[in-house]
Amino acid sequence: MEIRDRYAPSPTGLQHIGGIRTALFNYLFARSRGGKFILRLEDTDRTRFDPSYVQNLYDTFAWLGLHWDEGPDAGGPAGPYIQSERFELYKKYAAGLVEAGKAYYCFCSPQRLEAVRKEREAAHASETGYDRHCRDLPPAEAARRAEAGEAHTIRLKIPLGGDLPVTRFRDQLLGDIEWKNSDINPDPVLLKSDGFPTYHLANVVDDHLMGISHVLRAQEWLPSTPLHVIMYQAFGWEYPEYCHLPMVMGQDGKKLSKRHGATSIDEFRRQGYLPEALINYVALLGCSYEEGGDFQGEAGLPSRKTGIYTLEELERRFSLDKLNKAPAIFDYKKLEWYNGHYIRMKSDQELAALALPWAAGLFGKSGNLPSRDEGLSAQNGGLPSQGEGKPSPEQWRAFIAAMPLIKERVSFLQEIPAKLEYLFSEPPLPQAEEFIPKKSDLRETIRLLRLGRSLLEPMAGANDQEAEALAKAEAERREVKLGDLLMPLRVAVTGSRVSPPLFGSVRILGAVRCLERADRALAVLEGAAGNSGPSLAERDAQ
Repeated sequence: MEIRDRYAPSPTGLQHIGGIRTALFNYLFARSRGGKFILRLEDTDRTRFDPSYVQNLYDTFAWLGLHWDEGPDAGGPAGPYIQSERFELYKKYAAGLVEAGKAYYCFCSPQRLEAVRKEREAAHASETGYDRHCRDLPPAEAARRAEAGEAHTIRLKIPLGGDLPVTRFRDQLLGDIEWKNSDINPDPVLLKSDGFPTYHLANVVDDHLMGISHVLRAQEWLPSTPLHVIMYQAFGWEYPEYCHLPMVMGQDGKKLSKRHGATSIDEFRRQGYLPEALINYVALLGCSYEEGGDFQGEAGLPSRKTGIYTLEELERRFSLDKLNKAPAIFDYKKLEWYNGHYIRMKSDQELAALALPWAAGLFGKSGNLPSRDEGLSAQNGGLPSQGEGKPSPEQWRAFIAAMPLIKERVSFLQEIPAKLEYLFSEPPLPQAEEFIPKKSDLRETIRLLRLGRSLLEPMAGANDQEAEALAKAEAERREVKLGDLLMPLRVAVTGSRVSPPLFGSVRILGAVRCLERADRALAVLEGAAGNSGPSLAERDAQ
């Protein structure tokens, strides 16, 4: 049997974590079994439909690097893959059920249905849903009224009494399921009075005609499955294998939502997550890929030896028997760990290109951000086109050279520009107290900064090991701690006590700019100290 599964979103909102997890599991299952992964747009809800959500779907999957074998943009033998283009099929199959006695015309107006609902409420009746008022109309009379143009819907006959009081099916994860037919929505509408299909009719017809062999979807859809099984039986079709995936919950045990943090993929993209990190982490929500679980690192975080999988590795390892029944807990800290890990795996050129959309403010006024094509070109070694908000050749080289300074210190792409701002513009000088090492004073700090200044020129042409050796030798010769010697210099060069590595910063900025910053800081500190000690000119002459 050829494996064919699908992701069938309704384009009524942005793509979010839950939907992407469903799509990813379907994608991985199809790839693991040499099958086909299909995209179908279920756009029958025209009141909430928006073309921008369709574009968001395409953009999201392009960014994630997930590609379907058949779909609206890819074509395929079972098209069209957009439900609004398949309405005639739904009418045909709904009419077929009426002819077979498995469905019927219903002429109840919305006003009558509302009156029935209110009567039941007033009587505190236990019955809910449709009262099957039109179920037993003589077929010939119902057909005559429908042909005469009387407004009607088509409803499915849910088997009652001795026909089939219970519907049974097997779920690949949950096992054997038994559902009382009396607990199913009474005779649900299949085709609306305006000719639009309901979700249930379109879903079942499309899955059958597209040859869907397996339906992997969230457990929230489990109550719909008995109805779908009844519909398959009414059509005389074999229903697909069902697998209802574990829910995705927040840390509080409630269904993941905006109150827990970012949930739409656009939000994660804006914060600077990498697609590899999202795919790797989301693939673990409710599924394990090796014995003993995937999280074995300190404090519940993954270790570097486990839990890290490329998309190709996930495709090979995925299996339905590795799914967990228990709900999956979405842990933003674990996702952050994954993102930091994948950031550190990038080359300097790749990381600079990925961070470029957040870095426009470093290179002048924020203006036109690099396009996606320019970003790819930059990753492959090209220079982003110049213009407002884009780097010059010199700035681009410096930006790439700065990546090793921050690679171990960031978890998100959006953090990178703020940490490197001092390389592209003069940092404001902090208060004099910021320059002073612990257990020191202003006069000693001025002396230490003068000593540090004398090292800038040789440091600028040295690698990290050589620069450190120079600083250590000077600290020993002057009988001061290395940290005390470098602290005032760090603040002068970077504008902060906490910054990326000093030696690399000096090398990127160059001796001239670093000397200018040291002199500027010395002037301020000497002014704060009442102009005590030799002047800069006198010190240079010593």
